[in-house]
Amino acid sequence: MLTWSDTLFVVVVALAFDALIGDPDWLWRRLPHPVAMMGSLIGWLDRTFNVEARSPAQRKLAGIGVVILLLTISALSGWLIEIALRQLALGNLLIALVASTLIAQRSLYQHVARVRDAFAAGGLAEARRAVSMIVGRDPDQLDEAGVSRAAIESCAENFSDGVVAPVFWLALLGLPGLIAYKAINTADSMIGHLSPRYQSFGWAAARLDDLVNLIPARLSGLLVALVAPAAGGTIAAALRVMWRDAAKHRSPNAGWPESATAGALGLALAGPRRYGERVVDDVFLNAEARKDATPDDIGRALNLLTAACLLQAAVYAALALVV
Repeated sequence: MLTWSDTLFVVVVALAFDALIGDPDWLWRRLPHPVAMMGSLIGWLDRTFNVEARSPAQRKLAGIGVVILLLTISALSGWLIEIALRQLALGNLLIALVASTLIAQRSLYQHVARVRDAFAAGGLAEARRAVSMIVGRDPDQLDEAGVSRAAIESCAENFSDGVVAPVFWLALLGLPGLIAYKAINTADSMIGHLSPRYQSFGWAAARLDDLVNLIPARLSGLLVALVAPAAGGTIAAALRVMWRDAAKHRSPNAGWPESATAGALGLALAGPRRYGERVVDDVFLNAEARKDATPDDIGRALNLLTAACLLQAAVYAALALVV
């Protein structure tokens, strides 16, 4: 087993690798991405065990079994990879390189920045196309403010799911913890829905995803609040809005980074929105603030993201030095 000092070293180096390299297209055009492999496995398990002829109770039990199987396969895979790489020269660096493929600092920044840049390159129509790559809501129903808010909200929520949570579980449990977390999170995104097909089968995936994100989501909100000055906001305002409004979000976790972002930017986020034919009538976070978000506000959210990522790396680096 790696010592915690070794693991923290891996965390810091993985963050550096991800910031510098990210997800190079040339590599993943030639090799299957680990998350894509997880998705293929989850899709097969869904088709095999989520049988419509079964009762809701049977489908719920099948979903629980699938989650247990996913956890076993992912954690065991991480353990075997970690054991194998430790036998090699520069083993910790190789473990960090593998871990970096499951952290999304650089790719999240790039996806959100494309929305901001699309406004300048092609106007609202181009920005709608860009935002449709990162959110599930109907882009054709969004005006400039709606597209801008959608990009900012995606930036905030994915900072928690794609950056803070993977790193938290990597620091706590090493590569097995990281890979297991990504498997849970991928399962939630694929089968953790309230649709008739997944309401029972995806119950376990959705509930477990809520559980494993409980602490990281709150850490994400705190990190965002602490770097609020990077976007022209104040720490006090971001903390106040987060503490007051986080629980108003329909998700038990997403409200923390989103409300902190709303407070830091001085914007009202969330609120009513459309997903296909379904309208979600959520309340606004920081409702008294400005609702007409702009492309410049996306840039400010990216400043928050960059500063929060740097702060997170600094915290883990400090821990690595003192442990």
